[in-house]
Amino acid sequence: MIKVLYVTGWCRSGTTLIGNLLAELDGVTHVGELRYLWTNGVLGTGTNQSCGCGARIEECPLWSGVLTRVAGGDPERRREFAERAVRRQDASLRTRHTRARLTAARARSLAVPPAVDDMVRLYEAIAAESGAPVIVDSGKFPAEAAALCGARGVDARVLHVVRDPRATAESWRTAKEYIPPMPPLRSTGYWVGFNLASELVGRAFPERYLRVRYEDFTRDPRAALARVMRMAGLTGEPPVDAGGEAVLHVNHTVTGNPDRLRRGPVRIRRDDRWLGTQPPRDRRLATAVALPLLPAYGYPLVPREKVN
Repeated sequence: MIKVLYVTGWCRSGTTLIGNLLAELDGVTHVGELRYLWTNGVLGTGTNQSCGCGARIEECPLWSGVLTRVAGGDPERRREFAERAVRRQDASLRTRHTRARLTAARARSLAVPPAVDDMVRLYEAIAAESGAPVIVDSGKFPAEAAALCGARGVDARVLHVVRDPRATAESWRTAKEYIPPMPPLRSTGYWVGFNLASELVGRAFPERYLRVRYEDFTRDPRAALARVMRMAGLTGEPPVDAGGEAVLHVNHTVTGNPDRLRRGPVRIRRDDRWLGTQPPRDRRLATAVALPLLPAYGYPLVPREKVN
C-alpha cells in the first residue's frame, strides 16, 4: 500500500517549503502539485514546464519514467491521455466536489470516479520510479484529499496548512516569476473556500488529519515538522535544527511556489513584511471576506505585529 501525505489549504501558505523539507527524510519524495502534471508537463498549457530539478518535466528522469508507465511513450497517445485526465479532474475533483468525494470515501463506494483511479495510478508509478514508499503531494485541492481517504491501495494522511488571509492576499498582490498576481477579493474568497472544504475532510477523517498554521511553523519549524511526521507515521529527526536552519537538495516537484527551485542552506523565519507593505484597502477587503474564520484559526480582527 502506498502512503500519501496530501497537503491542502490555500496557496502562499508555505506548503511547497514544508513538502521539500519532508522530502529530505529517507523514503519520502515530494512531487509538488501533482494535479498539474498533465497541463504543465504534457500539454504545455499550465504556468510552467519545469521540474524542481531544473529539467523540463518530460525530460526529467523521474517524470519521463512515470509518464511512460502511465500514458505510454508515444507523444500523440500521451497528449490524448493528458487531455482525458484533465477533463476527468474537472468533472469530479474540484473544490465544489469535496462533499461528494467525502460521501463516497466514507462509504468506501465502489463507484470511484475515473480521476481518482488516475491519481492512484500516478502514485503507483511514482513509487516505482522513485523507490520512495511515501509521497508528499502538495496539490491543495480538498476534493483530492477527500477522495484519497477512501481510495483503495492508498494510505492517505491530510495536512491542512493555514496562513493569515491578509498575508496571503498581500503575497498574491504581485507576480512571482511564472505565477501571475491575484486581487485580494479573489484570493481571500479562495482562501475561505479551500479552508472550509479542508475542514470538512478533517471532520470526516479526524484520525488522518492535522491542521498546522504557517505562523506556528515559522516560529518553531522543528516542532511543527515533528507533529506532521507523527501524524504521517514518518520516522527520523525533523530535517531542520533548533534555529530553523535546513539544507535543501534536488527535488522533483511538478509545480508550486517558484522557491521550489532553491537548493542549499535555508533559514526558516517569520515573514511579517506584509504588515508594512499591504495597502489598507486590501487589508480591509481580506478581513471582511475572511471574518467568520479568523477567530477559529486564532487570527485577530486587527493584525498585530505578533500572532499568538
